[in-house]
Amino acid sequence: MRLGVSVNGGRPHVAMGSPGYVPLIFALSASCFLATAQIPLVINTWPFKDATQRAWDTLHSGGSALDAVEKGCSQCEFEQCDGTVGYGGSPDEHGETTLDAMIMNGNTIDVGAVGNLRRIKSAISVARAVMEHTSHSLLVGESASIFAQNMGFLSEDLTSNKSLSIHAEWLSKKCQPNFWKNVFPNAKTSCGPYRQKKGQWSKGHRMPAHEANVHKHDTIGMIVIDKSRSIVAGTSTNGAMHKIPGRVGDSPIAGAGAYADSTAGAAAATGNGDIMMRLLPSYQAVEYMRWGMEPTTACQKVIARIQKYYPKFFGAVICANRTGGYGAACSKCPGFDQFHFMVYNPSQTSEQIVDCI
Repeated sequence: MRLGVSVNGGRPHVAMGSPGYVPLIFALSASCFLATAQIPLVINTWPFKDATQRAWDTLHSGGSALDAVEKGCSQCEFEQCDGTVGYGGSPDEHGETTLDAMIMNGNTIDVGAVGNLRRIKSAISVARAVMEHTSHSLLVGESASIFAQNMGFLSEDLTSNKSLSIHAEWLSKKCQPNFWKNVFPNAKTSCGPYRQKKGQWSKGHRMPAHEANVHKHDTIGMIVIDKSRSIVAGTSTNGAMHKIPGRVGDSPIAGAGAYADSTAGAAAATGNGDIMMRLLPSYQAVEYMRWGMEPTTACQKVIARIQKYYPKFFGAVICANRTGGYGAACSKCPGFDQFHFMVYNPSQTSEQIVDCI
């Protein structure tokens, strides 16, 4: 086990964002994660510090866990965290940026989610509107955008000079990489439009293992536990870069991108959503914690379960139980051997690191 040392030399905690703030960074092995159980708790994927701070400040000012998750994820949408959350990033094959988001109330098991949301920047807020103003759980595509407009959300272009540049460069490289298979013309050498390939498909074909890039991760997943032990989880993302139009990943799917149950805990995932959504890692991790498993062990077990089918998939999971204990685990693959995430509770504000398994 490798333990980082507080970089502020043991001085009293300084709130994130205030003068003199220096983040604490802890590096811990996947097999032994030290996490003091305390509430309130904010934990989120990746070192998106401003999102963590916004969620904590919302709690501190009297907001609910639902408010905290919405505000925290909204902060990332506004900042376009690493270009993979919010507008102006991860263009699809047509060059359009679309958004996925979800929020789940662990007290009621109510869910609101949107997938393939177009022209609306505030995806997590639209997801909350789905939960609070409809009897549905998930709205997708153009219909989700119309719903958002009817709820008073502003319709605006989600493209940016950066996303347009990314799309133009991709076209110049003959649309490589992409997510097509068993089509003609050959998707490995040509752009579309593609048609179904006649004849026998390759039986050995698997989902392409796109090399992980830790500077282009895909999702903010956030868990908040307030003083009353209400637990809420949420996600927001602009999805896989160069995705086939209409694709919806794991982020807005309850049990896949995130899951919360205030009687047990919550989990949130990040990574290759097309793989992770097939095994519902967030739901499974919460069930493991319900059985009494420690959060770190629960995270490790769901990662190992996916690895049985996809040994080198790119992904990570954060977990928190109802007492505020937390943990994380990630799948080791080329270019990705450690996972960074944020934790804020009454005794610490820290960026933490876990070694992948």
